[in-house]
Amino acid sequence: MPENENILIDARNVNVEYETYHALHDIMLSIKAGELVAIIGPNGCGKSTTMRTINGLLKLSTGSLTVGGLDVTKVSLEEMAKMCSNIPTEFPPDFNLSVYEVVMLGRYPHRQSMWWETEKDEEVVRAALEMYGMSHLADRDITQLSSGERQRTLIAKAYVQQPRIMLVDEPTAHLDIRYTLEVMQYFKDLIKREKDMAIVIAAHDLNAVAKYCDRIVMMKKGHIIACGTPEEVMTPENIETVYGVKADVIKHDGALVMIAKYPIPEHNKEFEETDLACSSVLENNAQSG
Repeated sequence: MPENENILIDARNVNVEYETYHALHDIMLSIKAGELVAIIGPNGCGKSTTMRTINGLLKLSTGSLTVGGLDVTKVSLEEMAKMCSNIPTEFPPDFNLSVYEVVMLGRYPHRQSMWWETEKDEEVVRAALEMYGMSHLADRDITQLSSGERQRTLIAKAYVQQPRIMLVDEPTAHLDIRYTLEVMQYFKDLIKREKDMAIVIAAHDLNAVAKYCDRIVMMKKGHIIACGTPEEVMTPENIETVYGVKADVIKHDGALVMIAKYPIPEHNKEFEETDLACSSVLENNAQSG
């Protein structure tokens, strides 16, 4: 396969603006099939904006972006849903569907009828429930699951969508240590099994992504500060620049481990200004929505 055909996400000088707020600055990013990639950075750095731009929910101000070789500015949301699946942090608390029904939602882009599932849909869903250890909970209301079980349900839903790209928003946000490791291992195993897929994770857990991800994209204020292997990106210097925190980075049992030491006071004003700008954008979006 030619090198360029292996690239699933190709962003070139992408800029995204919300009215007067410049959210993404000249983003250059290529992600290949078979890669598990994390996007990290402090709140307001542009992680979620980058993900929403990739799946076509946000319009580019300038630059170009192709997903699976298709220009996102010319692809319908229906077509994009067949290419990209999205895993939110979790479902709203009033989302009263069974595990089976939630996973079946992932088949919607492939449905031939609005009301009826095909035998193939049912077969794919049952296989995913079995794969992620949720078959015995198929009839359980998703609101009655633990955080780890809900996350596995969301992964199964994304999997049955049969995407080329899986976009995952903070998958370990509400998980304990055991479930964090399990969920990250699910993604690692999935990318090994589905070699024509790419998985992109927006995350705050630096140690988890350093342990499991092939590459890390580190962002600050809408800019990519560093992009490369965990060893190349997770340096004390980069962590200080991006997070305003003094940290040690060591290697233990073959994995990088970040040990945060203390925040750097002179960075406080900078992060407060970023938080204010992000709050203003969110408020404007809520009013316009």
